[in-house]
Amino acid sequence: MKSYRKELEFNIPQRRQFMNITPHVRLALAESGIKEGLLLCNAMNITASVFINDDESGLHADMEKWLEKLAPEKPHSQYAHNGFEDNADAHLKRSVMGREVVVAVTEGKLDFGTWEQIFYGEFDGKRQKRVLIKIIGE
Repeated sequence: MKSYRKELEFNIPQRRQFMNITPHVRLALAESGIKEGLLLCNAMNITASVFINDDESGLHADMEKWLEKLAPEKPHSQYAHNGFEDNADAHLKRSVMGREVVVAVTEGKLDFGTWEQIFYGEFDGKRQKRVLIKIIGE
């Protein structure tokens, strides 16, 4: 069994954004040489998420509105966590969207369903963040 590890780095210029990272993940899979196995992709920051969904701008706008209703950014004073930082909403949004995805690797490809893509969700941007890709298999 082989193992492959790669880190991606992002610096999203705004506070929140969804970014399709599927091309980065496919490149890592190709670099690994692994043809059969499992791929883990996870956010390495507590205010960011990695998730699978459709790459459709209307859906992304709907997700942004829904998350903002669940955990509005402002007023900052509504959160006990906020004090030194003002990112309690980002922690909550990450809790809803999840930390990671696991995808089967079959014949050297991501074994996706129709329309599935991997996204990085940033909820407290404007600084360097990391995503881990870990692939195991043969």
